Amino acid sequence: MTECLGAAAVAAGVRARAFSAESVTQAALARIGARNPALNAYTDVLADRALAEARAVDRAIADGADPGPLAGVTVGVKNLFDIAGLPTRAGSRINRERAPAAQDAVLIRRLAAAGAVLLGAQNMDEYAYGFTTENAHDGITRNPHDEARVAGGSSGGSAAAVAADLCHVALGSDTNGSIRVPASFCGIFGLKPTYGRLPRTGSFPFVFDLDHLGPFARSAADLALVYDVLQGADAGDAACADRPVEPAMPSIGLDPAGLRVGLLDGWFRDVAQDEARAAVDAVAQALGAVPVTLPGAEQARAAAFLITAAQGANLHVASLRGRAGDFDPATRDRLLAGALLPANVVLQAQRVRRWFAEQAAELFARFDILLAPSTPCSATLIGQQTLRIGGADLPVRPSLGLLTQPLSCIGLPVVAVPVRRFGVMPIGVQIVAPPWQEARALQVAAWLEKLGVVGVV
Repeated sequence: MTECLGAAAVAAGVRARAFSAESVTQAALARIGARNPALNAYTDVLADRALAEARAVDRAIADGADPGPLAGVTVGVKNLFDIAGLPTRAGSRINRERAPAAQDAVLIRRLAAAGAVLLGAQNMDEYAYGFTTENAHDGITRNPHDEARVAGGSSGGSAAAVAADLCHVALGSDTNGSIRVPASFCGIFGLKPTYGRLPRTGSFPFVFDLDHLGPFARSAADLALVYDVLQGADAGDAACADRPVEPAMPSIGLDPAGLRVGLLDGWFRDVAQDEARAAVDAVAQALGAVPVTLPGAEQARAAAFLITAAQGANLHVASLRGRAGDFDPATRDRLLAGALLPANVVLQAQRVRRWFAEQAAELFARFDILLAPSTPCSATLIGQQTLRIGGADLPVRPSLGLLTQPLSCIGLPVVAVPVRRFGVMPIGVQIVAPPWQEARALQVAAWLEKLGVVGVV
């Protein structure tokens, strides 16, 4: 009855008592039982907790109380979020030995306070260092549109679960593209907010300077609804800016006519395959975008690569020394390489990062929104090693972030939107806004969805 309903529709139906939160949860658990064995989106299914939370929502409504804007909405979270009673595994073998988390991450608590129901934890690349969710410890997450293909990563389990209707919304993390890449591959919406907008308190870190947390959903409206619930500073994250909550929901119904829209060319076109170019061109045409260059994108991508390697390695030095054999070999080798980077190289990367932020600020003085493909291609095959880009064969895993890493490097807010198919598989486009202007990007995403240019397929 509630299958494929969006989060807003489910919450409205539960509050109106058209159906119960418990029935919505039971149906979601049944779908997980039927499809998760093949997709491997969830690593932990918390059926007892979910049903208890759903019954609490139903009791609140029966007592005349308002359970919140997400009443009965089912959610899943990447398994780097703390969940009370579970070790926070972050896709790793080593972390399974950690003591269970004493309490939920801040963002999970905010979802619960809004009436959402937590179904479980979802698969990811080990320590978030990857773009395919081909996890050596927990297995591969498969793409719901074609189980021979990857779901993207590192938040692949979360994206696959939303795409397969195994939860209404999900939380992921994005350091170099780990929300936007799986959103593109799985054909759903994703939000990487401005760096410092949402607190990371209670999540396992990867790169302090680049880590973002954000939601996945099946529509722009649901993405905005969840984002508004998540907003607010928290003292547990030193990078979380104490800015006023700026609701996105009132903005998404507005016509974005008059916005100055730029279509990023140069690097953002050179490393995209034909299907990615066709997708972004369709969006650009609908918005009347004009081509524009963001200088230094290639250098910013390199800077993000180096900062990621160095900071990521620093977090795991003790384990690399004493337990190297317990890492996925691909993750271990990248971390070891990062540990050997000279300090002057990392310092120069930070200088490039600051310079690139200045280039973007100058561009946003002339444009309100920028567009770029989310990924160079649609979902790759499981086990695929190389990708043809610009006449060269490049390694798949690092190359999937070619278009997302420059934007992560300077913490810009981005909404990833799924474009109607230009091939066998979905592919996404990035709607990029100036810092702290998430509502503007969501507004454009909602308008494109209304026009039928983007949307879940």
